[in-house]
Amino acid sequence: MLLNRFNRIILLVVVIAPLVATLYAIVLLWQRLVTWEDLAIMGGMYFLTAIGITIGYHRMLTHRSFEAHPVVRFIFLALGSMAIEGPALIWAATHIKHHANADEEDDPHSPLHGFFHAHVGWFMDGFEAEPEVYGKWLLKDRMVMFMSHTFLLWAVLGLVVPFLLAGWSGLLWGGLVRVFLTHHVTWSVNSVCHTFGQRMFETKDQSRNQWLVGLLAFGEGWHNNHHAFPRSAMHGLRWWQFDLSAYIIRLLEKIGLVWNVNRVSTANLQARMTPPPRKEPSATR
Repeated sequence: MLLNRFNRIILLVVVIAPLVATLYAIVLLWQRLVTWEDLAIMGGMYFLTAIGITIGYHRMLTHRSFEAHPVVRFIFLALGSMAIEGPALIWAATHIKHHANADEEDDPHSPLHGFFHAHVGWFMDGFEAEPEVYGKWLLKDRMVMFMSHTFLLWAVLGLVVPFLLAGWSGLLWGGLVRVFLTHHVTWSVNSVCHTFGQRMFETKDQSRNQWLVGLLAFGEGWHNNHHAFPRSAMHGLRWWQFDLSAYIIRLLEKIGLVWNVNRVSTANLQARMTPPPRKEPSATR
């Protein structure tokens, strides 16, 4: 029911409306009809909804990389819902399905079916998230189910807040343009990070690290690292791998709002990075 309801509005609200609004915003920017307030609201809403996805939907809910205080958990799930990428239940189940079938036939968004399919076409093809198979525990989580059933409320709130802050201009930049940017950065993890970039680890899929996506997606672009260690709350595994989401998680851990943060041990990191010894061919007589 949730998936069907979401699919009915996805073309208009998630793809077409933000695209048209962004093209209009580019015209305004070209004509210098944009204020610093517009850009600040867009940046602020982008930050809040992006961490709702990266920390809330992805690392906290889908991979259970850490535990959080109920209030913190609620806030992250609300912010993730405001990103308008689907209900928490469907988003998490889809991503679990991706990891279970990464770059195989049942992967919801593999570039094996084309770059466009991996980026945006996959959710137009009537995919099935199957939460009863991928993430049964989510169906028993009362907060997840509540946030999923009230998804449209939070999605609308994500547009109402910037409107209340700056009227129609706020709705344009902090609402629709922000949605456009958040979505395409998130979808780039599915498409770009399974096509272009470097691989620190040998994995069964085609995941890659892409620094630009890592920067824009607050650490999600270190995707090969993530596929090598899915439970890790830290995706940036080198000091130079910028991972804003990990820094925020560490801060919340220090003040006691999150705990049981999953990390990759130095031994496990070195073991995965060290190639196995090559077998010498046996001597022939």
